[in-house]
Amino acid sequence: MGKVKKHSGLSKVLKVRKSGTITLRQTGLNHKTGKKSGAVNRAKRKNATLSSADYNRLKKVI
Repeated sequence: MGKVKKHSGLSKVLKVRKSGTITLRQTGLNHKTGKKSGAVNRAKRKNATLSSADYNRLKKVI
């Protein structure tokens, strides 16, 4: 059986911290931000963390 290749596109989006948690950029900030509140836009500037269910599903791919 061959080796499992990492997903190069996904590895460019996700960042793995030293503790092992994975962070990613939040969606919804490229355009159409004028109708959203300022609090929502500011909150989305912070990185989001990947949930444990998604982490277990994607750790082989990264």
